[in-house]
Amino acid sequence: MQFAVTAFDYTDADALQRRMSQRDAHLAGVRELIAAGHFLSGGALLDATGKMIGSSLHLEFPDRASLDAQLARDPYVSGKVWEKIEVRQIKLVPLTL
Repeated sequence: MQFAVTAFDYTDADALQRRMSQRDAHLAGVRELIAAGHFLSGGALLDATGKMIGSSLHLEFPDRASLDAQLARDPYVSGKVWEKIEVRQIKLVPLTL
């Protein structure tokens, strides 16, 4: 199953600092997801000034429970970076048609 995950950061004065302090650990987890074949695409959401304010991910897992377990382990969750996470099941166009 494929999923689109849109995660919005907290908006308090320390939000960007928390994001940056957790970024290396978060990206290490992304590298693990890539190696396991779960990560399809993703990156930071930016505001009009180019400031990171969230994340957008396309992930593939056998089921929603597996995705939720992975999200719960993400440093952006435990580090209070992402305040709101929206998940939708999707079906991406294959890279080869």
